[in-house]
Amino acid sequence: MVAQMFELMYENEGVGLAANQVDLPYRLFVANPTGNPSDKDAERAFINPVLSGGKEQEEGEEGCLSIPGVLGPVVRNKRITIEAYDLSGESFVGEVEGLFARVVQHEIDHLDGKLFIDRLAPTQFAEIKDELEEFEFDFHSKRDCGEIPSDEQIAQRLEELEQLRT
Repeated sequence: MVAQMFELMYENEGVGLAANQVDLPYRLFVANPTGNPSDKDAERAFINPVLSGGKEQEEGEEGCLSIPGVLGPVVRNKRITIEAYDLSGESFVGEVEGLFARVVQHEIDHLDGKLFIDRLAPTQFAEIKDELEEFEFDFHSKRDCGEIPSDEQIAQRLEELEQLRT
């Protein structure tokens, strides 16, 4: 499953991907801040991640695989501490900075039900509003054609996933 998440992330030229973006009911994300599929040493999987110790802040442009083509300036901590489990079940703690810190914060936002656009100032949001409306129109068109599941289908899938947990 994690290998498939990396493949999907690379296919879409991403540097991070959260499990809930691909219909998986886990608090898990994968990241490779280089975005290079050949750089296996940079690949990381984070299970049940927890952030702490944010330091300094900087603004940087972000995009998202959930909203392709839409970019916006987001303020994030430059340096953070993350605690998580790896794929072998071992707990680890580490400090990350720069782009890697931004990726980690972005993916944890996904796990918490937030998108980068939720962090934009009202004026910044207004600047990308047309792009978001175009994305939304495209989404509804694809949904009408059956390319994207309906709300009812999504609700049914969530119910199925809940049943697996019990």
